[in-house]
Amino acid sequence: MIFYYLKLGWLSIRRNPWLSALMVAAIAVGIGASMTTITVNYMMGSNPIPSKSDQLFYVQLDTWDPNTVSDDPFEPPDQVTYNDAMALMKSAPAYRQVASNRSGLVLEPENRDETPFNVDARNTFADFFPMFEVPFLYGGGWDSNADEGMERVVVLSREINERLFGGENPVGRSVRMNGMDFRVVGVMDHWLPVPKFYDVTNGAFNDSEEVYIPFNVAIEYQLPRNGNTNCWKTPDGSGFEAFLNSECVWIQFWAELRNEQEKQDYMAFLAAYTEQQKLIGRFPRPLNNRLDSVMEWMEREEVVADDAQVMLGLSLLFLLVCLLNTIGLLLAKFIGKSGDIGLRRALGATRGTLFRQHMVEAGLIGLGGGIFGLGLAWLGLRGVEILFGEFIENLVTMDWLMVLTAIGLAIVSALLAGLYPTWRACSIAPAGQLKTQ
Repeated sequence: MIFYYLKLGWLSIRRNPWLSALMVAAIAVGIGASMTTITVNYMMGSNPIPSKSDQLFYVQLDTWDPNTVSDDPFEPPDQVTYNDAMALMKSAPAYRQVASNRSGLVLEPENRDETPFNVDARNTFADFFPMFEVPFLYGGGWDSNADEGMERVVVLSREINERLFGGENPVGRSVRMNGMDFRVVGVMDHWLPVPKFYDVTNGAFNDSEEVYIPFNVAIEYQLPRNGNTNCWKTPDGSGFEAFLNSECVWIQFWAELRNEQEKQDYMAFLAAYTEQQKLIGRFPRPLNNRLDSVMEWMEREEVVADDAQVMLGLSLLFLLVCLLNTIGLLLAKFIGKSGDIGLRRALGATRGTLFRQHMVEAGLIGLGGGIFGLGLAWLGLRGVEILFGEFIENLVTMDWLMVLTAIGLAIVSALLAGLYPTWRACSIAPAGQLKTQ
């Protein structure tokens, strides 16, 4: 029976092509506008590592100024100091844990004719790669011995490897950066978690880094630091050592805790560590350590901006306006078919049969609107990309879930829009219509 309804619906659409096109266009415009903002919000708030997002925890220690006055004076810093990061790396009871920070280096190609260029770098530890499930094309990450021995090793992104070595396996070869040779141990495959959860402080939607080197090597050779650095009091003394021993926060710290017991043990360690530091005059504020899972951390950092949520609400209201126009057009079309409806009622068709037939027709109009709406959404996303450039390019891609959402939303919207016009059309008394034929 459904195929019969589909045939009748298609014939009805073809009978009034201009009116049908207007309805499809109204739905398409509404779907295009709403799916543009829905896609951006979806990408902003999506789970970047669903396989273990409930096992990865961002560590916050409240080392901040007790006299700070702000909207939320008891919020701990969003990064940790060097001394705290090293203490945790040495003694904290985590299955895996990583301290890291963003950096920038100058890479010198082997070919002397090529100009050196800047690369975005991350200083980190060996656990970074298994902890965050980084995929590899060649080789792998370094081990803990390289961290402790301050070995000059490097992991390259796929793009940098293609630029330097033409995409061939470079493991074992050397890359020169900031005047030092680093031995290549691995090449990452395409890896771009969205949002970039492991460092939302320095940009939740930035690209992944191009090279990765041991954190201890960066400290030993005083390599440059990029990203946010905040200090609540001036370092005691001058120079790099004074900075390392200061209360400046500039390092992101993550711990992998596989179950609730490991989390409780880690929190107990943080509390004991804080009390120990209080005895030597640090941590002047009340105990306020935190362990946030991936999704909790992104929510706390407000990765999904309020402006984006407001735009989402406005686009859904615009979709509602489009549906109101569709209701009026469907009402005009279905009432115009009152003669046909009266004749079919006189021949024995039930109201239920006619209702289902016209709802199928509304669904077909919604399907058409969804398909064309996808095209408009794609254009809308391209417009957002042009407007905001590289800062939002990772948020303007529609995956299959968003495609299916657009089609489903269009069909459901058309069915809702068709309820009242269909009910009005099926309520027409057949006798009165037959007298006019």
